[in-house]
Amino acid sequence: MLSVLEIIKRTTGFFEQRGVESPRLNAELLIGHALGLKRMQLYLQFERPLTETELEKIRPLVKRRGGREPLQYIMGEAEFSGLKLKVDRRALIPRPETERLIELVTQRVTTPPARVLDLGTGSGAIALALAKAWPEAVVTAVDRSAEALALARENAEVVGFAGRVTFLVSDWFSGVPAGESFQLIVANPPYLSDAETAAAQPEVKDFEPHLALSAGVNGAADLEKIIRAARPYLAAGGLLACETGIAQHQHLLALATAQRYVRAESLRDLTGRERYLLAFV
Repeated sequence: MLSVLEIIKRTTGFFEQRGVESPRLNAELLIGHALGLKRMQLYLQFERPLTETELEKIRPLVKRRGGREPLQYIMGEAEFSGLKLKVDRRALIPRPETERLIELVTQRVTTPPARVLDLGTGSGAIALALAKAWPEAVVTAVDRSAEALALARENAEVVGFAGRVTFLVSDWFSGVPAGESFQLIVANPPYLSDAETAAAQPEVKDFEPHLALSAGVNGAADLEKIIRAARPYLAAGGLLACETGIAQHQHLLALATAQRYVRAESLRDLTGRERYLLAFV
């Protein structure tokens, strides 16, 4: 019988051969998930022999990860801004870059907003994180994908915010009634070019929804639509905050100025790359 440690080593080697990033960490997380153990609990059982029943739980998960399916999809969950969210192929996996956007927005918005709009909510990560940050805010989350919205609603139930976020089918502002006004609009739209999407890791290009990744030849098409359309929906003193591609900022800042935002600025992510656009009215 093989021990926990032996299976971890064999799985690590298999992942290395398949080009999986951080193969040992992936092996430990996946095996721990299959056995219902946290990593520290796994370490304490390294010498324990595994039963055939336990191996049968591990094998299909290892095969999926070896096929480069994202770890989060296999495990069915991801952490985001202190929330444990359900994730699957209906929406993008929440990223650390987007967690940083939440941090920046909550730092900049010193007066809690009465109304918040999350454009392209996907799994609901942004909307739910902002509902957590501002319990009194009325949060509306929109997406053109009914499947993504179903996942977002499930996550609202999971974190206990089902009655605090309204979900609406809408292609950006198309389903938002004219005359609606928000103190904060946040968007993490598709911002990769078609070429960047094609060159992405298999975990991204082969498993995550293409419509949530790619935005045409230069990747900025959806951001341009949002910047042009958002201003009438922003209350006086309001803020539009977007996650963007790293080579789009000169163009987007010029567009925000042309759309008569009072001020627009570019902020960097934790790797020092221009990642976020803030536009104020």
